Amino acid sequence: MPRAILFVEDDTALRATLAEHLMQDGEFVTQEAGTAADAEAMLSAGQPRYDAILLDVGLPDADGRDFCAKLRRSGHRLPVIMLTGADAEQDVIRGLDSGANDYIAKPFRPEIVVARLRAQLRAFDSSDDATFRIGPYTFRPSARQLVDAARNRKVRLTDKEASILKFLYRAGSRTVSRKVLLDEVWGYSSQVHTHTLETHVYRLRQKIEVDPAEPRLLVMQRGGYALRAVQGDA
Repeated sequence: MPRAILFVEDDTALRATLAEHLMQDGEFVTQEAGTAADAEAMLSAGQPRYDAILLDVGLPDADGRDFCAKLRRSGHRLPVIMLTGADAEQDVIRGLDSGANDYIAKPFRPEIVVARLRAQLRAFDSSDDATFRIGPYTFRPSARQLVDAARNRKVRLTDKEASILKFLYRAGSRTVSRKVLLDEVWGYSSQVHTHTLETHVYRLRQKIEVDPAEPRLLVMQRGGYALRAVQGDA
C-alpha cells in the first residue's frame, strides 16, 4: 500500500514537481500544505495517517525547525526530513537538534529525496518509536506487543501476527485481499496457502477480540481482511 507523506512547502512549483515524482510509481501518496498552520491542522485531523513529513525550513508563518521541535514535544515520532537552502554547518546542526531525522539542501534531485525518504521509513518501521493505535490497543511492532492500558493488559504476538496487523494498519480501513497478505507477510511461496493465513487470523482474533466469534477489530469482507476502529499514530 502507498505510504502517506505530508509535504510542507510554500513554493507551489517545487511542491507540485516533487509530489508528482513521489507518486509516479505508486509507492507514495502525498498531501500538501503551504504553511505550518495548515500542516498542524492536517496532522491533528488524524486521517490520513502520515508515515513521514517533508518539511521546508522557510515557511511563511514559522521556521520549520521550530515547527519540528513543536511536533516532537507534542509526541509525534514519525520521520521528518527537512528541505532547505540553508546548508551551512550550523544550519544542519540546528535542524537535526530540533528533531529532524535528515536534512537535504536545495537544490536537490528528486531521486535523492526518494532514496533518503525510503531509508528513514525503513529505520522508523523497525524502531521502538513505531507505535500505532488499534482500537483500545497501543501496538508496538518492534516489540510484537499490544497494550491495553485501560485494562492493564498486554498481548504478545508472533512475528507473523505482528506483520499481519502492521500491514492491515498501513492499509487504513481498506480491505486487503488474502493473496496480497500472503505475498506481503510470507513472501511468494508455493508452499504457503490461504489456510495458513486463516489459521493465523483465527489465533490473532483469540488474542485481541472481546468476542472472537463476533470480531469487531479484525474483520473479513469481500474476500479479504481489514482493521476497524483504527486510530492515528505518530
